[in-house]
Amino acid sequence: MKAKLITLATVIAATSFISAPVAANDQLALSICSYVAADSKNNLRKTLSDNRLRLRNVYDGIVCDGLPLVRHAIKHNAADAAGFIISQLPGSQVAASGDIEWATSNGFAASPIIAAIKERSAS
Repeated sequence: MKAKLITLATVIAATSFISAPVAANDQLALSICSYVAADSKNNLRKTLSDNRLRLRNVYDGIVCDGLPLVRHAIKHNAADAAGFIISQLPGSQVAASGDIEWATSNGFAASPIIAAIKERSAS
């Protein structure tokens, strides 16, 4: 009985340590999404810096309202934040993303962000 209690306590303790970083990562992603939607490039940059993250390393893991960061920025007309995001990603990744086609098919063809994507894709 005592061994089972110790085992149960160990499992509960281990689970609480495992779930804490996930919650922190969710909060970090939520903050990043909020800063992009608000077109707050400086807060976005500061959050990444404070957490010692490179955008190119975490870009694929962040989804905002079901959209990648650049598309989320296009949807919210966040040109400054989008420019920062695009500048931090490799040109080949920006070119292969399909963001231009998505923007065109969803009514965002006139967005100034499309020009930044085209410029970065060319480099």
